[in-house]
Amino acid sequence: MNKTETSVTKEQYVPGTRVIVKELFPPGHLRTPFYCRGKVGKIERCCGEFPNPELLAYGQYDAAHMILYRVRFDQSTLWADYDGSPADTVDIEIYEHWLQTV
Repeated sequence: MNKTETSVTKEQYVPGTRVIVKELFPPGHLRTPFYCRGKVGKIERCCGEFPNPELLAYGQYDAAHMILYRVRFDQSTLWADYDGSPADTVDIEIYEHWLQTV
């Protein structure tokens, strides 16, 4: 694999950026949990660049590299009936193509 052809050049989001997870439901292998789709969180950090796991699952080992982020959500945002502390959060690692700025 030629890294220069499959590399992403720069991350789009910086820590603290509010993002929403796209509400996509394509068939096949996905790493983005259903329960966070359509929900708003904040970028906690950029985790780096990795081959697209949605293509790797089908043997496309030359898949384009994509930026992976750790997104922090308030638990009450993810689950309407959450009755724990309002300060409770959960971090989910989500690829850039699933995110958009709020």
